[in-house]
Amino acid sequence: MKKIVVVGAGPGGLAAAMQLSAAGHHVTVFEKQGQLGGRTSKLTLGDYQFDLGPTFYMMPEVLEEAFERSGRNLHHYVNMKEVDPLYTLKFGDVSFSPSRNVEETRAQIERLFPGNGEGYQRFLALEEKKFERVTALLKQPFTRFRDFFTKEMILALPRLNAFDTVYGRLSTYFTDERLKWAFSFQAKYLGMSAWDCPGTFTILSFLEHYHGLFHPIGGVNQVCEAMGRVVREYGGEIYLNTPVKQVLVENGSAHGVLLESGEKIAADDVVINADFGYAASHLFDQSNLKKYKKEKLAKKKLSLSTFMLYLGVDKPLDLPHHMVFFSENYQKNVEDITKRGIVSEDLSIYVHNPSKLDPTLAPKGKSSLYILVPVPNLDAGIDWETVKPKLRKQILDRLVKESGLEDLREHVEVEKIISPLEWEQDYHVYRGATFNLGHQLKQMMYFRPHNKFDDVDHCFLVGGGTHPGSGLPTIFQSAIISTDLLQQQYSSGADASRSDQEEVIPMKETV
Repeated sequence: MKKIVVVGAGPGGLAAAMQLSAAGHHVTVFEKQGQLGGRTSKLTLGDYQFDLGPTFYMMPEVLEEAFERSGRNLHHYVNMKEVDPLYTLKFGDVSFSPSRNVEETRAQIERLFPGNGEGYQRFLALEEKKFERVTALLKQPFTRFRDFFTKEMILALPRLNAFDTVYGRLSTYFTDERLKWAFSFQAKYLGMSAWDCPGTFTILSFLEHYHGLFHPIGGVNQVCEAMGRVVREYGGEIYLNTPVKQVLVENGSAHGVLLESGEKIAADDVVINADFGYAASHLFDQSNLKKYKKEKLAKKKLSLSTFMLYLGVDKPLDLPHHMVFFSENYQKNVEDITKRGIVSEDLSIYVHNPSKLDPTLAPKGKSSLYILVPVPNLDAGIDWETVKPKLRKQILDRLVKESGLEDLREHVEVEKIISPLEWEQDYHVYRGATFNLGHQLKQMMYFRPHNKFDDVDHCFLVGGGTHPGSGLPTIFQSAIISTDLLQQQYSSGADASRSDQEEVIPMKETV
């Protein structure tokens, strides 16, 4: 049994803590916020509840595996409801609502975008073959350069489309621009433009259409609550409102953490679930780092950010569960965000109306409305204190043009705004880049921060800042990879006696 400290109770940290505590290790999780989940936590405003960040779950089999590896069944803890249709996408007066029903979706495509039905069928067939090859790469660690030269990589290479872009790849399937947007906006899940994102990631829209989207009753945050319960069932400890100030390093190896309170906690291993950019720049003495010192980190490509508006509305809303309003010139809108670093005059807006499916999030007859607008991260130098009220007005001016939302302003009981500024200041998201490091080829697989942290031994990374990348399924996969690597280091016997040789500093029951 090893003494393991997990820094951060986000989905990756909790998934790692769950597996490690089930394996018999003594696991302690420290979380700076007052609730579990990090960016996947619950936001409460009066009588209304919201998911702070992610609003749906796809590929539940990865999460099911994490629970199974912990001796538990996900569905004994979380009630997952499939969302059907997947979403409603609005292009001016045209509404497109695809689902997992292939025949119905193809018929809808032919009606709205004539001549593209065959391309949709081809998309499903070819992307399925690509996903089958890519899956193995998502599951394997890339800790050494020679990890590129595996059987799985050789099989995957012909289908990766890595030197194409998501938009370019979709142009081989569809002729209508709106349909290309409908299958490419998922690049924003990685915080990137579809015109820049590697073509490999067309698998994101394929996964939605093939595997579906799911809403856990109570919100996606309930997955984190469930993992927290499993950790505690195995005797693991979770301390909320307990920020970590520094990872303690001696002779190039992590030996514990220093809490903001001044207390030192010894550990055999440290698992970091904090935002990677924040962790590298704030949680380490820079003299202990080589590859990821602040000045080197500053050269990394970052994802875009998000402007969030959470509204408690005192009436039911006849809106789909997920809805995206596309700007008239979507490419210009995306390039405003990712290249010009400005807030577009013509926005694309994502609206989540979970109360229609889930009555637990708002009082009866009322609605918890979640609104997200992709925006530049803090590197753009936007004065968000000035922009916030203007952008709020711009968003509501657009939404009140929709049927059923004409009087939205008059029915808002509570609200909260999170801009890139608050993402950094309140949630410690480096440069407000909500989706972590970018997913350019130069920052993927071996070239992404490794699951076993390069600069410090006995230190492991989980979350969107390490391999395989951003998004809940890949974050859970990172936890599977990192927990395996952590335990494998002892199976060789090289470090088997480490904990017996060092002084253990007892943790006081102060929380």
